[in-house]
Amino acid sequence: MSTNPLLSFSGLPKFNQIQPEHVSPAIEQLISEGRALVEQLATSAEQASWQNFVQPIEDFSEKLSRSWGPVGHMNAVVNTPELRAAYNDNLAKLTDFYSDLSQDERLYNKYKAIQASGEFAQLSAAQKKIIENEVRGFKLGGAELPAAEKARFKEIAEQLSKSGSKFEENILDNTNDFKHIVENAAELNGLPEDALQAAAEAAKAEGKSGYLFSLHFPSYMPVMQYCDNRALRETLYRAYATRASEFSKAEWDNTPLIADLLKLKREEAQLLGFNNYAELSLATKMADAPQQVTDFLDTLAKRARPYAEKDVAELKAYASKLGFSEMQAWDVGYVSEKLRQEKYAFSDQEVKQYFPEDKVKAGLFKVVETIFGVQVRQTDAPLWHKDASFYEISDQQRQPIAYFYLDLYARNGKRGGAWMDECITRRKTASGIELPVAYLTCNFSAPVSGKPALFTHDEVITLFHEFGHGLHHMLTQVDEYSVSGIKGVEWDAVELPSQFMENFCWEWDVLRHMTAHVDSGEQLPRALFDKMVAAKNFQAGMQTVRQIEFSLFDMRLHSSFDPDSKQTALDILEQVRDEVAVIRPPAWNRFPNSFSHIFAGGYSAGYYSYKWAEVLSADAYSLFEELGVLSAEAGSRFKNEVLAQGGSRPAMESFVAFRGREPSLDALLRHNGMAS
Repeated sequence: MSTNPLLSFSGLPKFNQIQPEHVSPAIEQLISEGRALVEQLATSAEQASWQNFVQPIEDFSEKLSRSWGPVGHMNAVVNTPELRAAYNDNLAKLTDFYSDLSQDERLYNKYKAIQASGEFAQLSAAQKKIIENEVRGFKLGGAELPAAEKARFKEIAEQLSKSGSKFEENILDNTNDFKHIVENAAELNGLPEDALQAAAEAAKAEGKSGYLFSLHFPSYMPVMQYCDNRALRETLYRAYATRASEFSKAEWDNTPLIADLLKLKREEAQLLGFNNYAELSLATKMADAPQQVTDFLDTLAKRARPYAEKDVAELKAYASKLGFSEMQAWDVGYVSEKLRQEKYAFSDQEVKQYFPEDKVKAGLFKVVETIFGVQVRQTDAPLWHKDASFYEISDQQRQPIAYFYLDLYARNGKRGGAWMDECITRRKTASGIELPVAYLTCNFSAPVSGKPALFTHDEVITLFHEFGHGLHHMLTQVDEYSVSGIKGVEWDAVELPSQFMENFCWEWDVLRHMTAHVDSGEQLPRALFDKMVAAKNFQAGMQTVRQIEFSLFDMRLHSSFDPDSKQTALDILEQVRDEVAVIRPPAWNRFPNSFSHIFAGGYSAGYYSYKWAEVLSADAYSLFEELGVLSAEAGSRFKNEVLAQGGSRPAMESFVAFRGREPSLDALLRHNGMAS
């Protein structure tokens, strides 16, 4: 029996035992097992079938992910130099293994043989989908290439994997490195009390006096939004906007990595016979071609632009009223917050006092329990950090159906942002159903001064969003590993359940039950809620245009941009801004250098999917508006036709089965206050 916790495949990961030195022995052993299995299956004289060929590969894939998944997770949430080294070393080995696997013509031919056999018709829809996905995957993995091109294709895959990881590390290192001390509290006028307290505690933890600010969001954002000290806002903005660029340490500069990544992706696509990487990326998505995506974004931009221009005109007028002769990038958040407070007579800070962590979580779970007919309760499991926790989801009969980990606070060594990831995927085995387990990770402010953690309404929305992804993974009813939960779901449909869940954060009957003022315990007053709703679409035009800007930038970079030309990614972004932006950041802003979604996070030529899926989610939610916000009937339909189906059928089929028709733009524009 192995003592290596990464080679334990029953039950939950042993996070309390995993050490960096466990990684290489476990991964090397599994890769060796994997290569032996591939050889055995590839050379077997037996006619390939689901049982003797596909199932063993599925079983091994699941086993490998059970070992590697916790390593990747810990690398993201409790990063140390030792763990990072082990992660990167083994990431290279795994990339090599998967490259060989995806190019093995012997395996490819066996999948094709099953697809062409009489057995194929007898398989379940999920099994057929897996084989179809595999056949496509081999084509896109270079299995049909001649030997020399296969070798180059493999080199590219390894380099892309290495460079993507380095891109993320540079941002994390730069973010962790930046610290700015303010000695005098008088220089922090306007900053909310809890942000001030957190800054004082951060300084104390470093053995310093005064107030310490970092580029982690819970520290950075309150300064940008509330602090009257314009010079401090500029200092932080400049540091944040130039992370991992030529303005930071040379070894953290992502500029050369961007150029390399774009060249490699283009070469990869061209080896496979595509004109550009965007075409390759869309081969596995709902959208058919780069032009279709661009047309979609252009249509949305035309509808949103007039609202965005109105937003900016109002903001500039208000900035001059505040005495800013020229509004700078580091003033935008500050002026916006002041304008919002004047227009709607409330601040984010005031609202935040009504959202203590426990109340928010209870409210979220109540929504999920009501519409999906499940129950959520906290339970015990080995954890990677004292701030993490673990929960069980059960059905009406109290039978467990899924589990999830929750890790909500920002800290050093944890990468920024919020995400859901798979820990264990639901599937049927000889001993029964293996239940799904999810990771839900955010970067909110931790509790300070003995008070509970308080969440802004935006953070509440983020939590609901990530939980939507989690539900997609956890409420699946698919028994086959490769299309269970979010596996096999088209990338531009993955955001449907997450964005759908956000809508509940704007419903009085939901929100009032998840609020209790941190001091008085009082529920959120209806008058304050009404102001929040009135302010919901405050600057919606500006925000929509900004998302379109990022999406067009991404699509152009990966379709029409020539990385060998004298132009840079930054030049392309400036061209896109000429066309759609209503607010221009300073010329020294280096947004691309920290745009890890598209350079390190799988969203290359796919960032548009946020907007694409928003159309789906707004339209899906409109059924709840028709049948009742907490309608169990609508919830049951959404659970059965969307969440339960996982990747076992095309996302459009699932949407039509749920809604009875194809999606329309109208609900999204109405929700954003942009309906004509």
